[in-house]
Formats: sequence, C-alpha cells, structure tokens
Amino acid sequence: MKSDTQLQKDVIEELRWDPRVKDAEIAVAVKDGVVTLAGSVDSYAQKYAAERAVERVTGVRAIADELKVRAEGPMERSDTDIAHAVVNALKWDIEVPDDRITAEVENGWVTLRGEVDWNYQKTAAERAVRYLTGVKGVSNLITVKPKVSATEVKEKIEAALKRHAELDAKRITVETHGNRVVLKGEVHSWMERSAAETAAWAAPGVADVEDRLVVTA
Repeated sequence: MKSDTQLQKDVIEELRWDPRVKDAEIAVAVKDGVVTLAGSVDSYAQKYAAERAVERVTGVRAIADELKVRAEGPMERSDTDIAHAVVNALKWDIEVPDDRITAEVENGWVTLRGEVDWNYQKTAAERAVRYLTGVKGVSNLITVKPKVSATEVKEKIEAALKRHAELDAKRITVETHGNRVVLKGEVHSWMERSAAETAAWAAPGVADVEDRLVVTA
C-alpha cells in the first residue's frame, strides 16, 4: 500500500504529465488515500481533466476537488454569450437529443435539465458544453427515463462486468431498486471502480448508480 507521501508525489507527476493540466496552479494534499486538489485553473475543462488525471493514479481512494475556475480576459464571456454557445453545442452533437434538453446559465455555471432514454445521451450533453469558453462549471440534472425492468438491468450489468477484462466480476455485486443500481464489493484501483460504474450506466433504463465499491490495495 502506498504511503500518503508517495501517493502525493504520483498525483503531482500525473498532473504534470497531462498536457491539459500541467500549467495549472494546483496544490495537492493527501491523507489516508484521499486526494484534495486546491488552487485555480483557467477553464472547467482543465478542472475536469485534473480530476480524471488523479483517478488514473493507483492508490487513490477518493478525491476532494476544491479547484476554482478563473475565467478572465479572453476566457471571460457573458451568460448570454455562453447560453447561445450551449444551444449550438447541444444542437450539433449527434448523440444529444437537443429538443429534450434545456439549459440555464448563471455566472458562467451551466445547468442542464430534461429527460433522455439513455445515460450516454446525458453524458454527451455535458461533454458538449464542458469545453466551451467561459464555462465555470456544469450541473447535469438530466434524468434517464426507465425503459426495462430491474431484473433485465441487473442481468445486463452482470454480463457487462464479466466481459470487461480489467474487472473481477466475482468481487462485485449488483442490486437494482427500480431504475437505481447499487454496486457493492471491492476493486483494486480507482480505474476499476470507474469501469464498473461505466458498465452499470451503459444498461438501458438506468437513471442512477450508487457506487459503494471499496478500493483496496
């Protein structure tokens, strides 16, 4: 098991290695495997990339993201400009049913609402606006409309877990409560936990995934 000092060093190196975040002013603190990011970045996309970089590091058990987005100079835009950009971004993304999604912008923060059939559509909507200039954050409140029974969802998720080479499906249990999925068990890394969660979200009709998986050394 890594010490907090070694984990902090690995996280800092991963952030420096990623070209999307290496120039950001980010401070890293680690305690008991929990990584806290503090400081400021130029865009929400950079903040998002920093989170993903930390998730790739073995030994990370949880992330507390306290990064602030500073949109200044050419990166600063009015809420009206951002709103127009959001509408266009949603319209031009082929995976987004833009006629079923609404967006609100306040102080650079984008809130998405609506109802879609698949989680990938919900994810695509957030991805479409994440990299827009001036965006300081995204609240994705889009809901996924249930399409199949809880039993079918459970069977599809368990089959997906078995197909994933990086996952030990025997260590993961799947519970379904309506359109909500609960994952329990143990995984070896944050990346395995993320892969299991992705598999759960890929099932049709899943509206919420509660990830109770524990990362063990």
